[in-house]
Amino acid sequence: MSTQNYQDDDSPFDNHPSPNPPKSAQATSTQKFANANLSHLTNTSVQDFERAFDKVGRFTSKHLTLAPRHQGDVPDELTAMFGETLGRLLVSRQIDSIDEMDMSVAKLLPASDLLGLDVGADIISRAIDENKRILIVGDFDCDGATSTTLMVRCLREMGADVQFLVPDRFKFGYGLTPQIVEHGAEEFDPKLIITVDNGISSHEGVAKADELGIDVVITDHHLTTSSSPKASAVINPNQVGCEFGSKWLVGVGVAFYVMGRVAKIRREMGKSTTQVAKYLDLVALGTIADVGHLDQNNRILVTHGLNAIREGRCCVGILALLEQAGRDVRKITADDFGFAIAPRINAAGRMDNMRTGVECLLTDDFGEAHRLAIELNRLNHSRRAIETQMRDEASSIIDELHLSDESDDKPKCAAKAICLYQDNWHQGVIGIVAGRIKEQLYRPTIVFAPADADKVGDDDLIKGSGRSIVGVHIRDAIETVAMANPELILHFGGHAMAAGLTIHKRDFERFKAEFLKVVDGFDDELFSELKYTDGALTPPDFSLAFVHALKNVSVWGNGFLPPAFDGVFEVVNFRILKDKHLKLTLRADGVQYPIDAIWFNYDVDEWDYRASAVHILFTLDINEWQGNKSLQLIIKDLAVCAID
Repeated sequence: MSTQNYQDDDSPFDNHPSPNPPKSAQATSTQKFANANLSHLTNTSVQDFERAFDKVGRFTSKHLTLAPRHQGDVPDELTAMFGETLGRLLVSRQIDSIDEMDMSVAKLLPASDLLGLDVGADIISRAIDENKRILIVGDFDCDGATSTTLMVRCLREMGADVQFLVPDRFKFGYGLTPQIVEHGAEEFDPKLIITVDNGISSHEGVAKADELGIDVVITDHHLTTSSSPKASAVINPNQVGCEFGSKWLVGVGVAFYVMGRVAKIRREMGKSTTQVAKYLDLVALGTIADVGHLDQNNRILVTHGLNAIREGRCCVGILALLEQAGRDVRKITADDFGFAIAPRINAAGRMDNMRTGVECLLTDDFGEAHRLAIELNRLNHSRRAIETQMRDEASSIIDELHLSDESDDKPKCAAKAICLYQDNWHQGVIGIVAGRIKEQLYRPTIVFAPADADKVGDDDLIKGSGRSIVGVHIRDAIETVAMANPELILHFGGHAMAAGLTIHKRDFERFKAEFLKVVDGFDDELFSELKYTDGALTPPDFSLAFVHALKNVSVWGNGFLPPAFDGVFEVVNFRILKDKHLKLTLRADGVQYPIDAIWFNYDVDEWDYRASAVHILFTLDINEWQGNKSLQLIIKDLAVCAID
């Protein structure tokens, strides 16, 4: 089940550098107004101006309320190797020694600790030798697409007779269902089914395969609290009894380990084999797209895959998708997986059929990859249009139900959880919409849509996709509802932060009430979002060299969060860009040059034009314009400390 929850790559800003600040100390309000672009105030009534000036006439100095990520000592070896600031960043991410920052392949966890791996690898190798038809059954998200692609590519290179099938979410739903087994048997007549990124809960599907005389090897990573299906082999680091050192492998990571073991077995026996490591580009993409927790093992996989792509050693489909997204392959980061490539691949599974996404990654012909990437781009545009409509409708429902509270100018939510359903909503987009609402209101959110758009009666099925906040394990919350109401939920599964389920439409209100009852039992403080800071920067840190050091020391993401700093700065200048982005020129104590900062999609009506000092939470970036590079702060939050 996908945990995908990324925005797209809509570029929200221009890259023009801000003008040089005044050379004198006269950084006054007059100068700031002279340089400000006030186009967003056009067509404003006299009453609007009066309200605006009445608002800015009152001022209270504010500072951000932030929690430090680390308080305490930093091991001397980290400070000696990485410096004071980087050392502090690493120890706050549970790094205690230099060894934990070693990204060499030799540091990967041994495959032998994966329960069921040797049995499964032997079954697959024998199927290759006996020329048995193998069917890969994948999932309809980016992790599933990369898992499927890696398996098919490796097995073909080892001489296997292999086909793949990704269930159409609108016809078959998620996982190895009895229906997808029957469909696969009829179309491909396989003797062995291998699941990727699914299957750990597919007891009925495995039973149907056994009835049809088809062996099943399950490779999955999803959580389970029950016994595994009675397949020929089950490989899942999260299955009961598995002692693999990382519980954070995503589906493509498990597939990588399985194919690696099959290749090794065959190499030792002098049989046809392949170099599985050449597909680390797929492993890196799937890991970031599925929001995999970046422990050392995953960081090693992503680091090597990312480097391979930068050097052009990757599937041509990835290159074609980067071209559609306007990304320079030599400069891509892990963020580009989540913001540029994954949304386009996921669009196939959300809007049509994931086969398009898999074929884009499978082809070795750039012309074909280009054609498929264009189609994926088109599907992604359609997905965004539907998502926008659904988000607008969801916001209206929330307002009508008085679930939101903006009495102090910041969106809040009176309820501890949100559950929404509409007959006209598209099930391919409900996960994204749930994620957006969760981000806006900071509440666990489940959004439902009809399982079949043509069937919206009370006895018909609806599917829900949920996204959660830190401290509320949404899959476990749904399981609590299921245990108390055994007939209510037909299917469910997922992770701490994302889950999916199926119920009858007639049971929506009942499920909503039961789910809210469970979430109401969590402590109130969990529902107040706490923003963290990695502290203040030293003057030398405000440099391109330090930004490069941040980018090179590690990949950043879920479980190894990108650094965010805070500080109080003098406001030298400001501009409003495109009526929605706040561009600031700042000065910091001890820094001899002005510092550019920008807040994208800022509510410009909230800006106090008299601001002379601000407290900001920010990340560091490099702004490139016409061949020039400069330091830029990306503002995440801001409070005005002083005015002129």
